[in-house]
Amino acid sequence: MRLKSLMFALVALVGGALVAPAAARAEIEVNVNRGDVQPLPVAVPAFGGGQVGGDIAGVISANLQRSGLFRPLDPASFVERDLNAAVQPRFADWKQINAQALVNGQVTVVGGRLQVDFRLWDVFAEQQLLGLQFTSSPENWRRVAHKISDAVYERLTGEKGYFDTRVVFVAESGGRGPARQKRLAIMDQDGANPSYLTDGSYIVMTPRFSSNSQEITYMALRPEGSSIYLFNLETGRRESLGDFRGMVFAPRFSADGSKVAFSVERSGNSDIFVMDLRSRQTSRLTADPGIDTSASFSPDGSRIVFNSDRSGSPQLYVMGADGSNPRRLTFGGGRYTTPVWSPTGEFIAFTKQTGGQFHIGVMRADGSDERLLTSGYLDEGPTWAPNGRVLMFSRETRGGAPRLWSVDVTGRILQPVPYPTAGSDPAWSPLLN
Repeated sequence: MRLKSLMFALVALVGGALVAPAAARAEIEVNVNRGDVQPLPVAVPAFGGGQVGGDIAGVISANLQRSGLFRPLDPASFVERDLNAAVQPRFADWKQINAQALVNGQVTVVGGRLQVDFRLWDVFAEQQLLGLQFTSSPENWRRVAHKISDAVYERLTGEKGYFDTRVVFVAESGGRGPARQKRLAIMDQDGANPSYLTDGSYIVMTPRFSSNSQEITYMALRPEGSSIYLFNLETGRRESLGDFRGMVFAPRFSADGSKVAFSVERSGNSDIFVMDLRSRQTSRLTADPGIDTSASFSPDGSRIVFNSDRSGSPQLYVMGADGSNPRRLTFGGGRYTTPVWSPTGEFIAFTKQTGGQFHIGVMRADGSDERLLTSGYLDEGPTWAPNGRVLMFSRETRGGAPRLWSVDVTGRILQPVPYPTAGSDPAWSPLLN
């Protein structure tokens, strides 16, 4: 499966630029740190240029709405129609419907290439905040829409967006138990363009992205044993990390993509190992009689968070990337598993089982300020969006199949991911190039 490259250009346009003046910036701003934030009313009329213009606007509107920070207005309420991206809008018409922000654009095809010009307007300040042009191949129109969504999100919140990303996960189908089919799958973050990377002849588990978005590591389970693979999305090449004595599982790349940490189970005991992908040398990081697994590197590569039952129940621990100085993080009631460090380094997300329920939670990297964001029959396996603001996880109801869900770090914006069938074990990519 080959990633189609997307070339784009940023152009400063008359009346606005990528960075607007400070006075204009103060007029309209979304505070992402407040748990009680009211979604900003935004108008996203169909871009000029036919069907694809309407499709691009639809994707932008859906992205902004799912973020929970924006409330796209009903197009039926729009007073001004057929906007021209080269002409200033009639602000009075948009104030009338209380649109705080307006996103409009124009799609043209130049020399077989798709060209999309768009503007972001502060309606009440009557100022242009952003004006960009994206150029791509026509089949990449969805990626253009995601990039525009990211640009709008960043301009209005001050933080990077997360829309031009993909998610690798385990697509599940069939009956329960041995008849259950688990295939490696990938899709856009909004559930579009799903495709399968394995044929279902064996079980896949715990897929994880590398920092360059081109490579995935995952566990393959066959009757004869388990293996850990690297899968290159650009070339389609798959290679094993090698043969290990015992069961190997729970792989994850280091932040720079140069190493893979994983667990090896032998005679009922599991320890964490790390392989340098350049030299293919393997080092053992833990040597404890407990079960040590689910290693996740800090963004700077200096530390690893993992879970271990060495204290009697699964808890979270942090150690140096070389296995030195392990230290327990969690001391509250409940069982802690599947830790994953946030891209910003500020938080660690985890699965917690307590009181007959499963929760997705976050805590600071020193173990303080624990907050449970979800509660359900079986919520597990969080993964971070690249801006560290949203988590995706799998949720299973009693007797039901697992589905993909997302929640923001405030716990306020909880919603299903628009992927129509069963899925589990998601892993979010970095922003695409």
